[in-house]
Amino acid sequence: MGMTEKQKRFADEYLIDLNGTRAYKVAYPSVKKDQVAATAAGRLLRNVEVKIYIDEQLEKIHNEKTADAQEVLEYLTAVMRNEQTEEVVVVEGIGDGYSEARTMEKDTSIKDRVKAAELLGKRYSLFTDKMELATGDIVLKIGEWDDDG
Repeated sequence: MGMTEKQKRFADEYLIDLNGTRAYKVAYPSVKKDQVAATAAGRLLRNVEVKIYIDEQLEKIHNEKTADAQEVLEYLTAVMRNEQTEEVVVVEGIGDGYSEARTMEKDTSIKDRVKAAELLGKRYSLFTDKMELATGDIVLKIGEWDDDG
């Protein structure tokens, strides 16, 4: 059957701030009382078609605004490789005690590049701290050195 235009308008308005009362009053302007709008909005939010539409839209918003693991790894790699720049504000003296602010592109700092490399290394388990592997009576300590020889 599909949603009516007013139901779709309600759902779209609801997605703005998740306020059912406000959304209902926008979609159905003849309703003036908040309590009536709140009750009707609650009923509409339980409507299967409206609920599916809202859930689909929320999923789209989530997917568009949330970085996935691949995007994070690509960003960290770009930072580590100094392929990212950042815009910074610099103040320059122009004479007679006057100065002027301007923006300029700056390479990623060594500190930030090392941090990106560290995060990538952790992701790929490249670093190990003290680990103990126990098999029966044998205990191997990885990451510790025996000074006796």
